[in-house]
Amino acid sequence: MAVWFSYTKSPCCSIDRKCKYSGQAVRALPMRILTVGKKRSRGVQLLVEEYKEKLKYYCNVDDIQTRSNPKNTSNEKAQIEGEDMAVMQNIRSEDWVILLDERGLDIGSEQMAELIGDAGNTGSSAISFCIGGPYGHGKHLRERANVIIRLSSMVLNHQIALVVLLEQLYRAWTILKGQKYHH
Repeated sequence: MAVWFSYTKSPCCSIDRKCKYSGQAVRALPMRILTVGKKRSRGVQLLVEEYKEKLKYYCNVDDIQTRSNPKNTSNEKAQIEGEDMAVMQNIRSEDWVILLDERGLDIGSEQMAELIGDAGNTGSSAISFCIGGPYGHGKHLRERANVIIRLSSMVLNHQIALVVLLEQLYRAWTILKGQKYHH
């Protein structure tokens, strides 16, 4: 079951928007980005590679793609279940799972940095970010998620969501390290 922490009621960053971990040592968990969707466009793949290159100075990032509609069905519910099971096969029991969903918690960049910092204190061995297919996430993945967040109140195509997530992860690490990328 997803945990909402203090992210729902009050911002985890102070009034001056400084991250509580800024400039401190943070346990850098490997990150796994699990994406459901079709083949990526060349432009999106170039951006993915660019951000993975930037992130390698902070943590290891694995990019795992799952084919949309693995059961090749026209039934929406069966498609969601098939994608759900395919993604669940890539999640390990010791992973800290962050589900990206349009109905998830709205957090800012500083809160994303704190979420990453907090995940390092959970005893987990990796952080898995899950980006769903065209109809969203299934029941099993929602129950497995530790945190459910959104990147935007608008629905984003999985390729756009991936690029936004990678940029925000890079931004979060620069906040955590006290570097000059974020404001």
